[in-house]
Amino acid sequence: MSQFFQIHPDNPQQRLIKQAVEIIHRGGVIVYPTDSAYALGCHLGDKNALEKIKRIRRLDDKHNFTLVCRDLSEIGTYAKVGNQAYRILKSHTPGAYTFILKATTEVPRRLLHPKRRTIGLRIPENPIALELMRELGEPIMSTSLILPDESEPMMDPYEIRQTLQHEVDLVIDGGYCGMEATTVVNLVEEFPEIIREGAGSLAGF
Repeated sequence: MSQFFQIHPDNPQQRLIKQAVEIIHRGGVIVYPTDSAYALGCHLGDKNALEKIKRIRRLDDKHNFTLVCRDLSEIGTYAKVGNQAYRILKSHTPGAYTFILKATTEVPRRLLHPKRRTIGLRIPENPIALELMRELGEPIMSTSLILPDESEPMMDPYEIRQTLQHEVDLVIDGGYCGMEATTVVNLVEEFPEIIREGAGSLAGF
């Protein structure tokens, strides 16, 4: 049975943030709010938690997972960022974007696209997500909470708890945070390529 925390969307209670991070450290899978929709997350080094997320969403090995980071310096640890990509990242973060970049050796191989060795990275504009990462001290391995056979992310924390109470370890109710997945932008090549249009504006690309 999953735990259920109601965390204030603007002023997250530190006691609950610490408890949520303890659950992540213990190998738990959590549902947490971002600036685009609710997401599934776990510790980036935890293979069993990753497999649990794959089962929940029925993902194959070709899925590009995302590292949700707290700032640009953290992105630089996990991805190879050239000057052009850095300018785009700086002008569009934090925000509802996922950027595909070549990964560094800091990223566990099981998180990478098997052929392209790429990883998705994002910096959300959501106080709860940012506080979770600040307390954790590293990115959260993440993917949008879109269930099999659905095209839109789940948006109601109570419905999420009812549906996934035996699948995840914690559901964080952070209020309404949108129902549209991120805009995905490939920054591997010289010019940005829009992979998916979502919550993030296409202005500036």
